[in-house]
Amino acid sequence: MKFFETIKNIWKIEELKNRIMITFGLLLVYRFGTQVVLPGIDASQLADLANQTDGGLLGLLNAFTGGAFSNASIFALGIMPYISASIVVQLMGIAVPYLQKLQKEGESGRKKINQITRWLTIAITLVQGPGYIYNLYATLPDSAFLLGDSFSFVVSSVIILTTGCVFAMWLGERITDKGIGNGISLLIMVGIIATLPQAFLQEIQSRVTESNGGLIMILIELAIWFAIILASVMLVMAVRQIPVQYARRNSTGGYEKNIFGGARQFIPLKLNASGVMPIIFAQAIMFIPAAVAGLSDSEMAQGVTAAFSNMFGFWYNLVFALLIIIFTYFYTAITVPTNKMADDLKRSGGFIPGIRPGTETGEYLDRIMSQITLPGSVFLALIAIFPAIVVSLGVQQGWALFFGGTSLLIMVGVAIDTIQQVNSYLLNRHYDGLMKSGKNRKAVA
Repeated sequence: MKFFETIKNIWKIEELKNRIMITFGLLLVYRFGTQVVLPGIDASQLADLANQTDGGLLGLLNAFTGGAFSNASIFALGIMPYISASIVVQLMGIAVPYLQKLQKEGESGRKKINQITRWLTIAITLVQGPGYIYNLYATLPDSAFLLGDSFSFVVSSVIILTTGCVFAMWLGERITDKGIGNGISLLIMVGIIATLPQAFLQEIQSRVTESNGGLIMILIELAIWFAIILASVMLVMAVRQIPVQYARRNSTGGYEKNIFGGARQFIPLKLNASGVMPIIFAQAIMFIPAAVAGLSDSEMAQGVTAAFSNMFGFWYNLVFALLIIIFTYFYTAITVPTNKMADDLKRSGGFIPGIRPGTETGEYLDRIMSQITLPGSVFLALIAIFPAIVVSLGVQQGWALFFGGTSLLIMVGVAIDTIQQVNSYLLNRHYDGLMKSGKNRKAVA
């Protein structure tokens, strides 16, 4: 009953209600676009493309686009070129002085960085677009192309795919500005969720019609799935709280020597500060061995190609897990500026009890981050390779993708962020939020 009362309270807040309606409306537009097939392609002859994306890396990509990839849709590339561009710009910000300067210019610098990201998104789409079209030529029968193998079809399709990606990016930005936030992430999450019912029905069909365990196995799989979701929530929410003492200012503007009356707060250091980025980086790297080995006809090269083309294979997942651990440390190091945190703490008159302000505080925070990143990275790697584990137990590949990896972590992370956004509106209006624990209320207050 408390849940329904909270839902009722949401509709009492006019601004929140309008933002939710705008969000649902824009998401509906995006879902509609994923069903619009590229002009010049016979929609009734896409069975071979659907079979190509049943599992593996293309299946994962198809899940991210909400089935648009297998539908030869105008949104076939989804929002992924924008994600790629954002990652490139973020990494370039470490080494390029111009981008470093923009990062320090506040709102004006952020707008310029966003503009650079948009242009880079278009450039990436113009490269990926022809690759997608030629994959259609290689996969679909000739009769599926109503205009034949014409240059005009390739050019027009690439333009449409680029426009579709830019429009999807615009939808995401509108959801962020006018909706409940996290627009780009919501587009990806909705795309992933859209493929979940079909994958689950295929798993039921496999278990029941083929006498492969029956409904008992389905119930066991659901129990494991909910346990993995719970573990993912714990990974996303877990923080190490570092106690901080703030000295109390006196009437002359200086700090009192008796600091015990000062405010006591915490620095929350997340167990998984890098989110899903290490998995995305690692998956991008995993394309390289198979691509390089494919240039040779030797027996060893063919073995490497076979091993790294199977995302559910042992060697693929072993290397994948190691890369995730490495990239977790790398990404955490560049996104959690412990030295800057120490300097800001010192300027605000705060200190960690028992640790000297300044350099020693920075070293202490860095040491703590290294200690908590190890279990966080190992846990992240285990969740990432869990789909391969359940596939070895007889689970269908499409359904297995929801047992871990990027798909599950994105769904969990975006769902938590969205709930926290709604919570902030409810708590500001003195209503009970969707999250009941005291810690979570404080986090969004």
